[in-house]
Amino acid sequence: MYLTSPSPLNRALKILSLLIGILLVGAYGYHLIEGWRYFDALYMTIITLATVGFGETHPLSDNGRAFTMLLILGGIGIITYGVTTVTALVVEGEMNGYLRRQRMKRAIVKLANHYIICGSGNNGKYVVEELRRTERDVVVVERDKEKVQELLASGVLVVEGDATSDEVLRSAGIAKAAGLVAVLPEDRDNLFVVITARGLNPKIRIVAKIDDVGVRDKFVRSGADTAVSASYIGGMRMASELIRPDTVTFLDTMLRDTSNFRVEDIPIGPSHGGLQISKYDILASSDILVVALKRNGSYTFNPPAATRVESGDTLIVIGDPEHVRTAAARLGK
Repeated sequence: MYLTSPSPLNRALKILSLLIGILLVGAYGYHLIEGWRYFDALYMTIITLATVGFGETHPLSDNGRAFTMLLILGGIGIITYGVTTVTALVVEGEMNGYLRRQRMKRAIVKLANHYIICGSGNNGKYVVEELRRTERDVVVVERDKEKVQELLASGVLVVEGDATSDEVLRSAGIAKAAGLVAVLPEDRDNLFVVITARGLNPKIRIVAKIDDVGVRDKFVRSGADTAVSASYIGGMRMASELIRPDTVTFLDTMLRDTSNFRVEDIPIGPSHGGLQISKYDILASSDILVVALKRNGSYTFNPPAATRVESGDTLIVIGDPEHVRTAAARLGK
């Protein structure tokens, strides 16, 4: 994991410290042994370590020559170590990778109300695509290095590491995130992610992928807002394709096609409760159609225009994505 590996910057600082140290030791040694001025002593140290072949600044005593030999041996060792380390940093691209990760960390720190996707496999990549398509900020947590490189190449913010780790989720900005999706291959890993994430942010919305439908309640008790079985939904989708294909096509258009209207949620905030649906001018002016009202976990489909909406309710609407986001931002206050 990046956060636990020695940083190239620290290695470069170590080399610089060693070089400065050997220069100070050399200068002080010549000053102490030969009684030279510090400037002459430093000059002698530099030309000795650089092996440029210049003559001695002043004649050396036997003690001075012995010190020079030790200085050459120690200095060449440090210089060799520094050259090989810097070469490795440049050739292996570690410095570029380190700087890129630092930029990514700074970008993640600035995020708020973003979404964390734990895992970028077959399910995770589609979650990322949908969130990016709807202009949500996304951070992916992935441990597979090849997938990390693919995500970076596509411009996705990535934290490399184990999604069950507190430190990794903190690096992904979980404290300020709006939601998290656990889509790791194994149910047990997703369960650990749910428990860890809920402990770090009690208010975050958590969605988890499950393979075994029988563990759904366990996930919810452990902190997930909902647990989704990809197999179950896939089966339902295929059955629907057989018996109601036009309806499925319509819903797909609502959910996925960016050039058309979409199905979205509009939570109602404290300042906008107590009004009838018909009184929300922003809905009518933006051609946003209310198809359902959610209250206390139950839904009222096709609510009449005179229905009074309370704070904490959620309107399920169909409309242009940009218009819906504008309405949600205003009515959610």
